[in-house]
Amino acid sequence: MQYHALSLARHGRDVALLGYLQSRPHGEVLRSERIRLLPLAERRGLPGGPKLLQYAIKVIVQSVQLLYTMLKIDQPSYILLQNPPGLPSIAVAWAACLFWRSKLIIDWHNYGYTIMSLSHGRNHPIVQIAKWYEKVFGRLSDYNLCVTNAMKADLWVNCNIKAVTLYDKPASYFKETPLELQHQLYMRLARDYEPFKPRYVTESVGLNTERSAFTEMDGKNVVKPRGRPALLISSTSWTEDEDFSVLLEALEDYEQFINKGVKLPSLVCVITGKGPLKDYYNGLINKLRFKHIQICTPWLEAEDYPLLLGSADLGVCLHKSSSGLDLPMKVVDMFGCCLPVCAIYFECLHELVKHNENGLIFRDSHELAEQLKMLFLEFPTLEGKLHNFRENLRVSKELRWDESWDQTVLPLLGQE
Repeated sequence: MQYHALSLARHGRDVALLGYLQSRPHGEVLRSERIRLLPLAERRGLPGGPKLLQYAIKVIVQSVQLLYTMLKIDQPSYILLQNPPGLPSIAVAWAACLFWRSKLIIDWHNYGYTIMSLSHGRNHPIVQIAKWYEKVFGRLSDYNLCVTNAMKADLWVNCNIKAVTLYDKPASYFKETPLELQHQLYMRLARDYEPFKPRYVTESVGLNTERSAFTEMDGKNVVKPRGRPALLISSTSWTEDEDFSVLLEALEDYEQFINKGVKLPSLVCVITGKGPLKDYYNGLINKLRFKHIQICTPWLEAEDYPLLLGSADLGVCLHKSSSGLDLPMKVVDMFGCCLPVCAIYFECLHELVKHNENGLIFRDSHELAEQLKMLFLEFPTLEGKLHNFRENLRVSKELRWDESWDQTVLPLLGQE
């Protein structure tokens, strides 16, 4: 939604951006004179009692809060919301549109009821109510966007909703990071995270050399020594639709490959993000005893995240769509930084990840481990598939967000 807000502001529209302020928005959003932030306080339901009653109370409280906030803003021409979360925001936004005589645009990224089914099961009454709600109130929108052609077809066939596909695209600041900026980033992160501190010794290091785990700077020159570890990165919201035990098991296999004499680099595995299952997985990580692998789970500032993606050697995506119809934004951002990806299989992933072209698709931890071994063999050679994937991403010349938005969304707003 920050991307939408920036695009609207770029075309001279004033934007009121409503949402939970759980993390700091991107600097471009904060600096824009046309974007006004309206933070919503997160409301919780009853601390106890039947689940259905807890949800009902929470939805009622959120509805009142959201409607009150929306009716205080200046009359909008359009109300644009992302689904999920759509309960109760679709109904509330529709009601606000009736009051303001505005147009309602829904940006479908997934179905909320399929995410709820991960923890409750598809036949739970709450899930069935949410499914009915999304279908009924989704039809009340004036325009609809969605993130895949598979979702576009599903919306039409199962919901009688006509949508336009707006693929997620990386913003302009997702790009390869220059070596000097990489070094500065590593040195900042080394203050708080042990894996970014140097572990190796090279004969060429001088007394005035500034070192991180991946870089050395002597005066003004920054280099990456051959003995450096490989940087593996993944990002997550730590929810049920991403099973990080798959990655942890693959790393255990990778450690065994090295122990058996396979010529592989040490790994630094960075998993960014925050969410409800982070403590659970940190507990699993703390039980691992690796000699050649270090894992850290930092929360990065919005400006540092693209810099780290643009510095990494390989990305890993464990997102398995709850509906099978959406695509992982993290892979979009990685591709914007020309970072090859290993991604776990689900139905429409082929719309983004082209196996053996810009990355690899795996189905389980053992397949991922074999892919890591193949990609990092003789690292950091400028030959092999890892280098080829990066070169393919460099020459692909995919549309960026601004260009894609101008082609797809701008015509809906009645502008040239």
